[in-house]
Amino acid sequence: MSGALAGPDGALRCPWALSTEDYVAYHDEEWGRPVRGDDALYERLCLEAFQSGLSWITILRRRPGFRAAFADFEIAKVALFTEADEERLLADPGIIRNGAKIRATVANARVLAEWAPGELDELVWSFAPDHASRPAPEQLSDVPAVTDESTALSKALKKRGIRFVGPTTAYALMEACGLVNDHLADCVVRDAG
Repeated sequence: MSGALAGPDGALRCPWALSTEDYVAYHDEEWGRPVRGDDALYERLCLEAFQSGLSWITILRRRPGFRAAFADFEIAKVALFTEADEERLLADPGIIRNGAKIRATVANARVLAEWAPGELDELVWSFAPDHASRPAPEQLSDVPAVTDESTALSKALKKRGIRFVGPTTAYALMEACGLVNDHLADCVVRDAG
């Protein structure tokens, strides 16, 4: 069954959100809600990249560690990280210690530090499709992993020097940050945000 299911309070939710209390809270309070601001979008972009190949719950539970390790994802601060900082991060048990992803996170901050304030926000949100043109998904199989918009967003970010942002990662970012609403049609949160 892949339609909305009753959660602990009896309300219908997207089935992926029901396996842990952490997921219920994330689903109800964050996922799909509009995220604006360069630093906030940079954080989500980085976390989605770290999630690649892993379960989201792994990232969600380590998010406080990621925030501590990466200066709360303040682009200007991460852009100043040195090789010594990267070595420190490789030894940090509070994050995912993947060298390529750590280096990409720092390199992306350096690229973004050169952009004008609000430029990342404007670019990302320019790929948000018209919500009226997208029917509410009835079941999980109705939710795509990649769309034309996520492919275009991925290409636009890569063209400007951003790493670790393929079309699937770009679509996960779009879902998490409210550019698209992939809460199922019967989900209690679908129209909450």
